[in-house]
Amino acid sequence: MPGQLLQDEPADGVLRLTITNPARRNALDHAILDGIAEAVGALDDDARCVLVTGAGGMFSSGYDLGDLAEEAFADEAEQLVAHPFTAALDALDACPVPTLAALPGHTIGGGLELALACDLRVAAHEARLGLPEAGLGLLPGAGGTQRLTRLCGQGVAKRLILGAEVIDGIEAARLGIVQWAVPRADLAVFARDLAQRHAAIPRAALAANKRCIAAAGDCARDGYAEELRETRLLYDHPETRCRVSDFLARRAR
Repeated sequence: MPGQLLQDEPADGVLRLTITNPARRNALDHAILDGIAEAVGALDDDARCVLVTGAGGMFSSGYDLGDLAEEAFADEAEQLVAHPFTAALDALDACPVPTLAALPGHTIGGGLELALACDLRVAAHEARLGLPEAGLGLLPGAGGTQRLTRLCGQGVAKRLILGAEVIDGIEAARLGIVQWAVPRADLAVFARDLAQRHAAIPRAALAANKRCIAAAGDCARDGYAEELRETRLLYDHPETRCRVSDFLARRAR
């Protein structure tokens, strides 16, 4: 039975997506990955933050390799990475508003690769995170070697990937894999409040800031020039003008 991606109606500017596949520890499949790509790629104009989490006290155990036929394993695995995984992760990469992954439990293999494609991550202390594919003679081929290295450097990437190491949320925060770690009992409220805080920021400013941050990691782009250009555009945006006027009026009191 395929998994499901539950999509709540956006509230307070937050679109909440929940990975649900309890029989397979929230394993990712085509239906879930296609659902993520579709939901993130077709955001309502009012959405200012996307919150991705998992049901049943876990995030995702990755893709269930049992779904791949042994006799055609290499071809099917390549097609999986080439289409559904790539489409979902590309949608998260290109999302104009902040994306937040809330990790209540197991976040393994493709589950961690999915979380790494989000802008922000918060894990439960009790969560288990890792990219253990090398232990099966494989590698995290949906961007795991690239995103983890860019995020935390080669030292951390080599530790986790080459050693097939699985760590808890506290260690993940110490290494910089997640930005926050909280007790599991507090995770849902913490993630909700965090998402709402980001959703309170003007969408145009969120998108512009995300573009400039991305430019800092791209040697083909002039991030300083992009900052100036984006700043000029934001000064002309109606919501910016209104917020700046309100700020100046409060300061003058």
